[in-house]
Amino acid sequence: MDNNILDIQKPKKKSYASLGYSKLETAELVDVMNKLLANYAVHYQKLRNFHWNVRGGDFFDIHEKFEVQYKTASVIIDEIAERIRIFGQMPLSTLREFLDTSEIKESGTDLTGLEMVREIIKDYHILLEHLFATIEVAIENGDSGTEEMMKGYVKQVEKDHWMLTAFAHQG
Repeated sequence: MDNNILDIQKPKKKSYASLGYSKLETAELVDVMNKLLANYAVHYQKLRNFHWNVRGGDFFDIHEKFEVQYKTASVIIDEIAERIRIFGQMPLSTLREFLDTSEIKESGTDLTGLEMVREIIKDYHILLEHLFATIEVAIENGDSGTEEMMKGYVKQVEKDHWMLTAFAHQG
């Protein structure tokens, strides 16, 4: 048989966004980033909810802090989604997808300011778990871009966690 015919019949190896990652590596990276993205999206909306609805003696402090945090979360959400697109994949993008995927759950508006702060502190624990999982998958797959990106987010979440924990400290 002619070699040209054999070459035509062989399946061609597909390149994923020309980054050199296998289909499995790409799937692992995108899956872990989509889970992180979903958690950040629900966290973002919770921060906006609390920003709009906080009341009481600590209103001005908490109201302003929640605004700073939801603006930061908005940037992070965009960067994670764009990182997923770099891999040639589609990020989760609907509210239903976010709610179905996220471990962080919505909260009502009937909480005190201190209860809102404690809810956000719980969110930080979940976000850190997902950030560390993403870092681990990035390291396993040689993805230094995602690894470095996530490490920056870890620093931000740890600082925000510390500040809200200090604010919520009673006695």
